[in-house]
Amino acid sequence: MKLLLAEDTRDLNRSVTVLFQMQGYDVDSAFDGEQALEFLKNDSYDCVVLDIMMPKVDGYGVLSEMRRRHISTPVLLLTAKAEIDDRVTGLDAGADDYLPKPFAAKELLARIRALTRRHQMDAFDELRVGNTVLDAGKYTLSAANSVRLSNKEFDLMALLMSNTDVALSTPYLLEHVWKHDENAQEDTVWLYISYLKRKLEAIRSACTITGSKGGSFQLKEAEQ
Repeated sequence: MKLLLAEDTRDLNRSVTVLFQMQGYDVDSAFDGEQALEFLKNDSYDCVVLDIMMPKVDGYGVLSEMRRRHISTPVLLLTAKAEIDDRVTGLDAGADDYLPKPFAAKELLARIRALTRRHQMDAFDELRVGNTVLDAGKYTLSAANSVRLSNKEFDLMALLMSNTDVALSTPYLLEHVWKHDENAQEDTVWLYISYLKRKLEAIRSACTITGSKGGSFQLKEAEQ
C-alpha cells in the first residue's frame, strides 16, 4: 500500500515517514505543495496525508487540484488549525478526514487504516466486521438476517465499521455524518446510534456499539 506524505517540517516529515514504513507502507515524502503535486502527476496512491500550511502551494491548493483532476484518493489533512471554520474549509475542498497537531502516532495510523478501508469499500461495495456486512449497493446491513438502512443510518454505520480501532466522539460524528445540518445535535446522534443498536440486535449481529449519550462510540465484536 502506497502513501504520499506532504509536510514541510522536516523533522516531523522524517518521523512520520519512518512510522509509516515501520507499518509496511511504501511512502513518498514531499516538503511543499508543489512537490506533492508533482508526485501526484507521476504516481498513484492509496492515501494522501497533507499538511495545510505548506510553502509554494498550501494543502488546500493541493487538495483542490487533486479533485479538479478527478483524483479520488482519500486525503487526510494534518493541521495546527483546529477551529471549526478551518475544518469545514478542508472538508468542503474534498478532504476525507482531518487530524489536528499535535497528534498521537496510534491515532494517525488508525485514521489511515480507516480511510484506506473506506476507499476499498468504494471498489468492493461492502464493509465487513465479524459476521456483519454493510452493502453499499443495497443499503442493507446483514448477519443472520438483513435490514435496510436509511441514508444517515448507512453513513453512520459505514463510519463506525471503518473505525473499529478507535472511539468516535459525538462532535466528530456530527461533523462527518450530518456535516452542515444546523438542526443536528447531540440528541440526533444518540437517536441514530439507538436505531443501529436495535437493528444489529434484529439481524443477530455479533457486533455491538459501545458508548453513552454525548460521548464517544465504537463498533466492537462480541467476545467469543
